[in-house]
Amino acid sequence: MIYLDNNATTRTAPLAVTAMLPFFTTHYGNPSSAHGVGSEAAAALRQARRSVQALVGAAQDHEIVFTSGGTEANATAIRSALAVQPGRTEVVVSTVEHPSVLSMCDALERFEGIKVHRIAVDGEGRLDLDAYRAALSERVALVSLMWANNETGTVFPVDGLAELAHGVGALFHSDAVQAAGKLPLRVSETSVDLLSLSAHKFHGPKGVGALYVRKGTPFRSLLRGGKQERGRRAGTENLPGIVGAGVAADLALAALAQTPRIAALRDRLETGVLARIGGVTRLGDLGDRLPNTSALAFDLVQGEAIQARLNALGIAVSTGSACSSGAVEPSHVVRAMKIHFTVAHGVVRFSLSAETTEAEIARVIEVLPGILADLRGPAPVAAPAREAAHAG
Repeated sequence: MIYLDNNATTRTAPLAVTAMLPFFTTHYGNPSSAHGVGSEAAAALRQARRSVQALVGAAQDHEIVFTSGGTEANATAIRSALAVQPGRTEVVVSTVEHPSVLSMCDALERFEGIKVHRIAVDGEGRLDLDAYRAALSERVALVSLMWANNETGTVFPVDGLAELAHGVGALFHSDAVQAAGKLPLRVSETSVDLLSLSAHKFHGPKGVGALYVRKGTPFRSLLRGGKQERGRRAGTENLPGIVGAGVAADLALAALAQTPRIAALRDRLETGVLARIGGVTRLGDLGDRLPNTSALAFDLVQGEAIQARLNALGIAVSTGSACSSGAVEPSHVVRAMKIHFTVAHGVVRFSLSAETTEAEIARVIEVLPGILADLRGPAPVAAPAREAAHAG
């Protein structure tokens, strides 16, 4: 299997798995218990917290709150910001946020009367800054904008966006699930108040995430009960998973040195495909995107068909589509970018990792032309390769 779907999930690092196993059987204590077994567990919890702190560049380890994943971290950030600022009843997001943010905002708007400003993006997935500035006011409790997009890899200028939010007294949250482990993060040097991440995106186990809460940020917990996580997230910690997340964070921090190699492999993939196949569009902000992500749109063919053919050859990728009411339609990200309809249905995402090899990329370049020629038929009508295919 050639696995090029690392933005969906990553293989759990063997070292992380090895570190986790004793905490199921030998070091199984509750970190909140006062006896020796509990103290041993608490020490492991502290070490994992320091590792995640280092990965995101937080100033203090207690700014890290462990959660069940990115979805819970995002929900906690949004709910908390509204709860601690009862006079503010508006939220600002982009149209390309992860569904865990957009669905939460849809529910808040529908059932709780919260006004949601959804800021559009352009054909490269870049935020409309004028619309963003216009949406900011003293009624806004929270701005929630992702650090990097999961489909296109486009990176938002979060520090500047956070400073603008602070200008009207709003809190700023960033969903950094796709950025952690792929970009060097120094959140302590930014104006970001809250930041979400998920361990399984950087070779940690599933079911573990974290929310960074800058010291001094007003906060209201989502889950009530015990006093775990300094009273910010009730429930006995998933210690084996957290230990695995800590080891994965250490490995991810060290692996940032491989970023140039990964970016070079992505560029080689794109260059090879564009040279051999007509009617291909690269999506996203080519000047500022994740080093591992390539979203390619193929004219006049369905992305699902390409995915199926690649899968039959042992190559795993994803598409820019979503199933809605029984029909396969372009994803909300592709729609938000206003990609032309002949291209929008043919989006395929290739997402690499530090485990991706040159031979794997060469294999994809080798097989894709034949797949496209077969799917398009003997006399395909294909437009020249271009860098922009959004509707004018």
